[in-house]
Amino acid sequence: MRCNEATGLLLPAAAPGTPLAAVAPDWLCAAHTALTRPGPHAVPDTEGPLHGVIGGRRVAAYPSVRTDGSVAWWLVDDTDHQLVREALRVERERTAFLAKASNVLLSSLNLGRCMDVTAQLAAESLADAALAIAPPRGHRLPVVTCLRGGSPALSTQEGVDPDDVPGLGEALRGFPPVPSRWIDPATAPAWMVPPGFGPVGSIVITPLPGHGVAAGALILLRRTENAAFTDEEEVFARLFAARAGAAMSAARLYAEQTAITDVLMRELLPPTLHHISGVDFAGRYRPSADHERVGGDFYDVHPAAVEGEASLVSLGDVCGKGLEAAVLTGKIRNTLHALLPLADDHRRMLSLLNTALLNSHHTRFATLVLASAVRRGNMVDLKLTSGGHPSPLIIRSDGTVEEADTNGTLIGALPDITATTAEASLAPGESCVLYTDGITEAKGGPMGDALFGEGRLKRALTECAGMPAEGIAEHVQMLAAQWLGNRSHDDMAVVVISAPRTHHLSAVNGRTRGRFTA
Repeated sequence: MRCNEATGLLLPAAAPGTPLAAVAPDWLCAAHTALTRPGPHAVPDTEGPLHGVIGGRRVAAYPSVRTDGSVAWWLVDDTDHQLVREALRVERERTAFLAKASNVLLSSLNLGRCMDVTAQLAAESLADAALAIAPPRGHRLPVVTCLRGGSPALSTQEGVDPDDVPGLGEALRGFPPVPSRWIDPATAPAWMVPPGFGPVGSIVITPLPGHGVAAGALILLRRTENAAFTDEEEVFARLFAARAGAAMSAARLYAEQTAITDVLMRELLPPTLHHISGVDFAGRYRPSADHERVGGDFYDVHPAAVEGEASLVSLGDVCGKGLEAAVLTGKIRNTLHALLPLADDHRRMLSLLNTALLNSHHTRFATLVLASAVRRGNMVDLKLTSGGHPSPLIIRSDGTVEEADTNGTLIGALPDITATTAEASLAPGESCVLYTDGITEAKGGPMGDALFGEGRLKRALTECAGMPAEGIAEHVQMLAAQWLGNRSHDDMAVVVISAPRTHHLSAVNGRTRGRFTA
């Protein structure tokens, strides 16, 4: 009936008197017919515009029914708006995917798990298949392969040279920074294409950047029936690779630090102390609630180099707790080990140890108690020397608890130290208990603010008369734990030296060394 000039640009054949079906697309004709057909269902639901394509452009059509029953159609070129909306939708989906990927990748510090997740996420959202590759280990290349469709990730160790694949060697080295690399699918080695994948249409290799060093590489594959990777998809893959690389790098760093810690702490594990040269030994250690692996309490048991001589026990407490305190315990332990030839002269050992600590960069001090124990007949003779440490307690067979008459100054605090040595003998079934103040200063009880205290410890040891060394150590630790409940506490250590009720016929090699440092 009528049309403006702009209509001629969109529908060149449109002119008054021309049938609509001859100039308009089918979707617009069908909508117009529905609006003009008589009957109760003549007017359909027209909330919002209709959308269709005219001449390769996306058009929004807005109908307006006039009072005489005719319909005016306003056609608006919506192509650019639709492209913007589609770009916004894609960007939102990608942002949500990257956020999800970051959360999943950073939820684990296990390198194998991070590689599995990287391959799975990439296969589901970036490509038809993905390979997450870690830097070579010797002549083996760790590879995790995943296909789209929920198949489980497959981990393999490939005996290949990364430099044989264009771009892979550079991506794994990560320096200088390299961009993603498209490679000819025909040149891809067999190990790179998952079994049953089919013809490969396109392959891109993207570096996985880490913290200063490359974390690995990501290989994305698409089948021939799917479109090749666009520049925008390659940029998006690099954004994902940055997150995956950071997670894998953090996992590798954690694994390396854990391995180093395990090596350094191997000597700090509790020893199994039973019977050495006719004397029973037992030890227990409970680290501070704030530092569950290392601390400032330690003990060592050094068997005599020659059968018949005294074994040396050292138990101490470094000021503070945690890693710094543990470093100093290691220094004290090593120094005492070097001073074993002077084990008969406790004061001399403590004096030399004091000098060594004063000459170190540490500003911490320690308390220490030394005990020499040797079996003579059915008795165990003891020499006990305290360097600022709580005096050992001796449990007699009748339940009496005696405090050894030894005292001294702190180690590593003053230029000169004083220390007195006490001697005692244990009859069969009697024991000597060495402990740190973490036990007596454990705060708890019914009200939660009372110290366990020396008096309570002595009363507990009275009930331990005649018990073996293992039982006494376990009993002391159990009582302290019950007193504390779930409250925080300092490091706690206890060593028990006992004269066995029966003579052991077997002897332990005097060169065997049991020790524990925390």
